[in-house]
Amino acid sequence: MSTEIKAPVFPESVAEGTVATWHKQPGEACSRDELIVDIETDKVVLEVVAPADGVIEEIIKNEGDTVESGEVVGKFKEGAKGEAKPAEGKKEEAKEEAPKEEAKSEAASGEAILSPAARKLAEENNVDPNSIQGTGKDGRVTKEDVQNHVDSAKSSGGASAPQPAAGMPEVSVSQGERPEKRVPMTRLRASIAKRLVNAQQSAAMLTTFNEVNMAPIMELRKQYQESFVKRHGIKLGFMSFFTKAATEALKRFPAVNASIDGNDMVYHGYQDIGVAVSTDRGLVVPVLRDSDAMGLADIEKKIVEYGTKAKEGKLAIEDMTGGTFTITNGGIFGSLISTPILNPPQTAILGMHKIQERPMAVNGKVEILPMMYLALSYDHRMIDGKEAVQFLVAIKEMLEDPARILLDV
Repeated sequence: MSTEIKAPVFPESVAEGTVATWHKQPGEACSRDELIVDIETDKVVLEVVAPADGVIEEIIKNEGDTVESGEVVGKFKEGAKGEAKPAEGKKEEAKEEAPKEEAKSEAASGEAILSPAARKLAEENNVDPNSIQGTGKDGRVTKEDVQNHVDSAKSSGGASAPQPAAGMPEVSVSQGERPEKRVPMTRLRASIAKRLVNAQQSAAMLTTFNEVNMAPIMELRKQYQESFVKRHGIKLGFMSFFTKAATEALKRFPAVNASIDGNDMVYHGYQDIGVAVSTDRGLVVPVLRDSDAMGLADIEKKIVEYGTKAKEGKLAIEDMTGGTFTITNGGIFGSLISTPILNPPQTAILGMHKIQERPMAVNGKVEILPMMYLALSYDHRMIDGKEAVQFLVAIKEMLEDPARILLDV
């Protein structure tokens, strides 16, 4: 029985999507609920799975094609087992035989046999297929085999080969050549670019700076890290302290926790803090909802959960909608100081940076302290300079004396 493969029903805020990757090809068998195609929107990647055991009968929308909500992208034949497309007849049979002969040739020559999805994943991660033990039929290397190999290399601190920077296309370079490669911008990156340009053009954006002595928090982490891990099963990081400090500061300065809607200023009686996460596809900002009610362990667990989902491309739209304030940490990449751009319609964003030991004057003496520059970009239409500076100072004071967070002073 032949059925239609349709794009998922997009949320109201998403107009259309793009076929990102076909994980199965016509005539290729797949199991029920197995991933067959990814649809990329300007917010998330939506996965379409097989409705039953069978084969892909026809691909209607190819990779890179634009699709609308619920549009047919292909056809699926239920119950079939590795059949070729009927419409192609004998010509398709010849095509079907070719890969088999090629597979035999590859096996005879000692080269690995890969599924199309596995081959693509191997190429993306610079993995030599011959170094992977295949678990599929006839020793075929599956996508899961490649992923397990990549994860194993990362966990052991090694890598199968040097990898290019995230999102940068690979270009082979020969002596004396000036190669170029043109690739279309993904929907997510195009959406990010549009929002950033809009933020700079529509807001009266300013940035104020301060610096914080990270020694107290570093000592606190060192003292309680082992106990914290035993009790909560997760490490105590810096982001949870910054989130709690920002939450308390937002209560004291409501304008920083507000948003602008046309000519209206919307004040929020809750704190939903977005945490910027960098992925291969671009920057995404999942939201920690009601951060005031979250403990340090809750925050750390949620951040790890979001980070894992972001890496796997499984963040849902509801994970990233809303948010009254944003924190971004360029320090993990080595940034010493920067001016973060607003995340509309929010009116402020806090930038964390690299912890750098610097000579500081303390009570008339020079001491070497682990210092971090803080940056607060804000919309001057909503927030006065005095409020912005006082907000940043409040965060600085709470981080340098964490007891202030508990005592609300």
